[in-house]
Amino acid sequence: MSYQSILVHVDSSPGCANRVEIAALLAQRFDAHLTGLFMSWVPSFEVNMAEVPFYDVTVAEREYAEKCAGIAKETFDKVVQAFGIDQFEWRQQIIGRSIEVLCLNARYHDLVILGQHNPELSIDNLPKDIVPRVILGAGRPVLVVPYAGSFADVGQRALVGWDAGREAARALTDALPLLKRAKKTMLQTFNSHQMFSKQGELPGGDIALYLARHNVLVDLLGNIEGVSDVGSQLLSTVMNVDADLLVMGAYGHSRLIELALGGATRTILESMTVPVLMAH
Repeated sequence: MSYQSILVHVDSSPGCANRVEIAALLAQRFDAHLTGLFMSWVPSFEVNMAEVPFYDVTVAEREYAEKCAGIAKETFDKVVQAFGIDQFEWRQQIIGRSIEVLCLNARYHDLVILGQHNPELSIDNLPKDIVPRVILGAGRPVLVVPYAGSFADVGQRALVGWDAGREAARALTDALPLLKRAKKTMLQTFNSHQMFSKQGELPGGDIALYLARHNVLVDLLGNIEGVSDVGSQLLSTVMNVDADLLVMGAYGHSRLIELALGGATRTILESMTVPVLMAH
């Protein structure tokens, strides 16, 4: 199992180059095809544009989107050239529903790389909830890169958050290409007494055996009981073990519950400090 095709969302934000560099690094590592995708949203009309009251506004929005696309493509081209990537392509779409466009493109790739939402920036007329909507709708693993910080490499010291749930199993399997190449893989479990039927007498033991059969040796960090905020605890563990990648399932509860009450996925997406591979 490997990643043969990687899709990276490229935008006009100042920190996008770091995200594209991670995508290029992984494309090199797996000898994968790299696709850069730019999206924006501009209203489209099936009538004579000159008869539309806000025609001038629409033209301005399109000109702005095309300017942003130019900035994004320049970023992508520079990184591709610097890394010597020879299997790549550029795609852009500035009219249409951006989430649907991204999800559709994602389904033709093995791995999708997105940037964490920066609450201080409005980028390319895109909705703020791109990341959670793609995680839920694309059917592909999503590697989310923090908007702050620099990441020279990803996946040398990987931390897996494991609750024996469906989403965690999907994320772990999707991360196998990275874990097989990691220098160190660690696994943290939480509240196993609440899920004894899933975790068994040795929390993490069965999944460690599964990983070993895939030639991935894992260090069990133990189980932490009484954790109400799993997301914050995961972030603390990331820092304590000096991980450079977090692997976890996303939205084990419905997204409405996470929005109303909070949850690990929401906490991580808001406060991540390292790239996070998520799957739903």
